Amino acid sequence: MTAATAAAVRAELRRLGNAAIAAHARGFFKTGKGEYGEGDKFLGVRVPVVRKLVRRHRGLTLSRALALLRSAFHEERLFALLWLVQAYQRGSEEERRKIYTGYLNNTRHINNWDLVDVTAHHIVGAHLAGRSRKPLYRLAKSKSLWERRIAMMATFYLIRKDDFTDALKIARMLRDDREDLIHKSVGWMLREIGKRDLAAEEKFLRQHHKKMPRTMLRYAIEKFPERKRRQYLRGMAG
Repeated sequence: MTAATAAAVRAELRRLGNAAIAAHARGFFKTGKGEYGEGDKFLGVRVPVVRKLVRRHRGLTLSRALALLRSAFHEERLFALLWLVQAYQRGSEEERRKIYTGYLNNTRHINNWDLVDVTAHHIVGAHLAGRSRKPLYRLAKSKSLWERRIAMMATFYLIRKDDFTDALKIARMLRDDREDLIHKSVGWMLREIGKRDLAAEEKFLRQHHKKMPRTMLRYAIEKFPERKRRQYLRGMAG
């Protein structure tokens, strides 16, 4: 396996790009003025193709991956983040620390929901599993939409370990958030808790469902029986 350069990865992504796919992505990821992805640029490379490219370039260095993360193009940032996930999973303790630090130092470039959702639990959640969770709460209090989503999505790693405490606390912190993308992430993680411990999810819902944004509640109760869903939506759950 040969060592890759950021320039080589960029060249491959451009070669693989497709204008029609790029145009669709600009609409799908809300890149218009005033939208959450305003100004994002796309080459038009589908996610499975990016993943395949990541596997071919395992020899990339962390510094080169972080250079790609600072790109204006979405697929280059996605490549970098998927590379960081794979490098974290196979890395030494020191390598993992550097990847975690590099990730959090570059959150301004992790600036769309897909970039958060495929990485936050694998890096931030995994790194904090055996450590203080204080960084999650700092992220949850951030003015940045994406840092708040990172905080919520990072708890997915903990939820999968049947550790719900921080997820529920952060869900409460973000209950009244103004952003729909936060509502969706909170509802999603509550639903994931419910898959493992329905009583834990319902305890939270009984306390908060009347004040939860509609989208958040709908995501949280998506798998409930229809009768119970209607009770929650009508604010009549006991």
